[in-house]
Amino acid sequence: MKYKRILLKLSGEALMGKRQYGIDPERLAEYAQDIKTITDKGVEVAIVIGGGNIFRGVAGASKGMDRVQGDHMGMLATVINGLALQGALEDAGIATRLQSAIKINEVAEPFIRRRAMRHLEKGRVVIFGGGTGNPYFTTDSAAVLRAIEIEADVILKGTRVDGIYNTDPEKDEKAIKFNFISFDEVLRKGLKVMDTTAFTLSQENELPIIVFDMNKKGNLLKVVSGEKVGTEVNV
Repeated sequence: MKYKRILLKLSGEALMGKRQYGIDPERLAEYAQDIKTITDKGVEVAIVIGGGNIFRGVAGASKGMDRVQGDHMGMLATVINGLALQGALEDAGIATRLQSAIKINEVAEPFIRRRAMRHLEKGRVVIFGGGTGNPYFTTDSAAVLRAIEIEADVILKGTRVDGIYNTDPEKDEKAIKFNFISFDEVLRKGLKVMDTTAFTLSQENELPIIVFDMNKKGNLLKVVSGEKVGTEVNV
């Protein structure tokens, strides 16, 4: 395996599958099996998951809701998704721990960096819920922050498209895909990989990001093996 320890970033919308909202158990089971293929090979896996399939703070704020209140609701949504993913992983025979940035001790451990790293060393998948624990920060920011804290080798951003394009490939048939692109070039071209805070943090710490299609079976194993799948963002 090319990478020993990874941080997998999943969007909340990814869990919807073909549904309009909520969680699709079939999609969860598919993800769990893909993750099992790499844990079986000794790869240490941490996961940050969004909450957009349940609630998004920015959307609530745009309709008059208090932004801080909305973001706290979004954090709770990521814990719900974390619990769902934890259940699917354990059904697949994978030992897991769910850690939350907000105290919710009945269902998740508090985030403690050393404990998280110890879980990873013991072969457990660690799911980080609750974002960063602060409003105004996205789960992209949480993913980069946790990846740096646990000393991950790479951030794998699983999406529904197979990489980074110069325009939206779902709207433009002539969109051109990048197999490799530098942090500076992403900023120069104004491409949307992650929000600015998350992207800058990753750039400053020289932490590579690989954007790939998580919904294609076997892609996760290919990426971790070092195959050219998706788009790599690096220095």
